[in-house]
Amino acid sequence: MARRTSLEDATCAIAQALDVVGDWWTLLIVRDTARGVRRFDELHRELGLSRKVLTERLRLLVDADVLARIPYQERPVRHEYHLTPRGRALLPVLVALQDWGDAWILGDGETSATAAEASGQARRVHELPGTRLPELRLIDHDGRLRDPVAADTACTVLYCFPGAYARPDAYPPGWSEIPGAPGCTLESCTYRDRLAEFTAVGATVYGVSTQRPDEQRAFAEKERLGFPLLSDADLSLITALRLPTFRATGATRLKRLTLVVDRERVVRSVQYPVTDVAGSVEAALETVRRLNGTGT
Repeated sequence: MARRTSLEDATCAIAQALDVVGDWWTLLIVRDTARGVRRFDELHRELGLSRKVLTERLRLLVDADVLARIPYQERPVRHEYHLTPRGRALLPVLVALQDWGDAWILGDGETSATAAEASGQARRVHELPGTRLPELRLIDHDGRLRDPVAADTACTVLYCFPGAYARPDAYPPGWSEIPGAPGCTLESCTYRDRLAEFTAVGATVYGVSTQRPDEQRAFAEKERLGFPLLSDADLSLITALRLPTFRATGATRLKRLTLVVDRERVVRSVQYPVTDVAGSVEAALETVRRLNGTGT
């Protein structure tokens, strides 16, 4: 693939970056490897581009140290493509593009922590059941790396929320005016109050936001939650499932939604948009009961 950066662009970081990832297919390859689609034939099937073009784009990304070729089979030798640290640093770019597309192409440009039931964004989320969550680790509010899918229970409930703080004055300016943003404390405390019911039917509960772990820890301690909050500050879960986000005070925030994932890492159920915060907890509990055959 021919290089396009001119000598005059040598100090322009935008031009230099576009020289590596400025092609339509290149960014989509990064998107899909972040989703756990890592083998040549899988990428070929997902993207639908020619094998020649895919080979060229993969070579470009490996040469640029965005992807690494990792052997997974010896005879014949076959490779998977994994994001390098340089490649993972592109995740905020992907999320920013998705957020812009959701807001300005699929939406009306307004900042919102929710979406209309019939929106393109909601349809994308509703297509998640059957999707397998790739292996990843998030930092919990105690600073430990944790798999967002529990291995010792039949299901994991991941309730994703925009942000919750220990002090009312810690919320970003204008937070209460953002549609769908208020309600994070009620949601977390409702899960806390009904945690024993989830445990009884074989479910683990995790809360997920893009907040820093220290902010999550302060909130969890204040409310005595009794279950971990996970930080997706590096956007790995968001990019793995293309979860909807919005921007508030310069930070990327998760829109409120709920996922139920089984121990094989397959998404079994989603709730989005969440318009009744307390009711969504009851709905998640009923979903787990149905999936685990525990009745009422």
